[in-house]
Amino acid sequence: MRQSFVRLLSAAAILAAAPVAAQQQLPAELAKGTPSDVPVAVQIARWHMLDRDLNTLTFRSMDTLFTTRTVTRSGSVWSLPRADHALDFSYAFKGRTYRADAFLERTYTNALLVMKDGRIVSEIYRNNANERTRFMGWSMTKSVTSTLVGAALEDKLIASLDDPITRYLPELRGGGYDGTTIRQILQMRSGVDYEERYDFANPGIAATNHINALVKNVARIADVARTVKRAHKPGAVFAYKTIDTAVLGWLIERVSGGSVAAYTARKLWEPLGAEADGFYIMDGAPGVGREFSGAGFNATLRDWARFGQMILDGGVADGRRVVSSKWVEMASAPAAAEDATGGYGMQWWTMPGTPDFSTIGLQGQYVFVDSATRTVVVKLSYFPSDGDTATAETSAFPSAASACSPR
Repeated sequence: MRQSFVRLLSAAAILAAAPVAAQQQLPAELAKGTPSDVPVAVQIARWHMLDRDLNTLTFRSMDTLFTTRTVTRSGSVWSLPRADHALDFSYAFKGRTYRADAFLERTYTNALLVMKDGRIVSEIYRNNANERTRFMGWSMTKSVTSTLVGAALEDKLIASLDDPITRYLPELRGGGYDGTTIRQILQMRSGVDYEERYDFANPGIAATNHINALVKNVARIADVARTVKRAHKPGAVFAYKTIDTAVLGWLIERVSGGSVAAYTARKLWEPLGAEADGFYIMDGAPGVGREFSGAGFNATLRDWARFGQMILDGGVADGRRVVSSKWVEMASAPAAAEDATGGYGMQWWTMPGTPDFSTIGLQGQYVFVDSATRTVVVKLSYFPSDGDTATAETSAFPSAASACSPR
C-alpha cells in the first residue's frame, strides 16, 4: 500500500511539472516587447485569424476571439421586401464570360445579397453561415465611422470638418496630427507617417500596432497617433491608413461623451431598423479597451445590406432620417481626381467615371451602391488563395448585377 502511494506521489509530481515543459509557446513576434495578460492560446488564435485556411471561420467568429462591445438594435425592424430570383446573368473577367452562380466559388464567398430598388432579389449563405451569422466588416467599418462623424456634425458635437483635430483631441498636439483637419483625416490625407503595411516578419509601425493592440492588448490602436511623425503636408497626399479612422473613432468617443458602440447604436443601428445586434471588437479589456473603429465592426448580411440601402436612399432608412443627404453626397464623392481604378471620398471608395461607390474590407468584404440602377450588392468573403485575382474578379461582378433585370 505504501509503495503504491509513493508511486502516486511520484506520478503527481511529474504531471505537475509537465505543463511547464509542454506550455504552448508564443511566436517570436509576440514574445517580444511588453508581456500580455491575454492567454497564450488566445494570442496565438488571434495571430492566425487572417490565415487563409482558417478565415472562412474566423471572419464570422470574432466574438470568440476578442472582447467585444455590443451595438444594440432597438425598435421596429426595417422589413426588406423580397422578389427572389436566381443569379441568371453573366459577367466578364479577363476576356472570358462566367455565369453569375460560378462567381460564388471562384471568389470565395461566405454570403451574398443583391438588392434591386429596395427588394432582395438574391440572398445566399455558404460554408455553414446563415442569416444569424455576424460577419467582420474589416475596413467596411471605416464607412460606418464616417457616418458617425456625419451624425456628430449634424448634432453640432463637431462645429466644422475644417476644425483642427487637436481642438477635440488636444492629446495630439506636438505630433504628426497637429495642424491636420477632420476633413483631411476623413479623406485619408492626414499626412502622417504611417505605412499601411502588414509584413509581420519585418513589422513596421502598422504591423507593430496590430500586434500590440489587437493580438496582445497591451496598447490602444489610436495611441500611436500621439507620437506618429509627419510624412507630408496635411491635405497634399492621399495615403490609405487605418490609424486615421482610429483617430476618428477617438473623436466620436470624445465628443459624444460615451463609447463608440453606444453612439453607433443611437445614431445608426436603431434608426436603421437593424434586425440583429452588431458588435465591435475591442483593443483591450473592459474599462481599458477602445472599439476598433477602423476595421472591427461585425453585422449580419442583411444588416450590412440595410446600411448600403440607407446610403443609397440618401441617408433615409424605411422613412427614418439617419444621416443628412448632404453628408451622403459629400462622403461618397471623390475628394480628388479619380484614376483608372477610381478614387476616395470620406471613408468610401468611388468607382471610376460613374457615380457608383462602395465600402471595401480586407479579403473580399464589399458593399457596392449603384444609384443609377438602385442596386446594392453585399459580398462577405474569405480568401484561401489568389487574393489579388479574387479581388479583381469581385470588382467585375457588381456592374453586371446592376445591369441585370430579374424577371
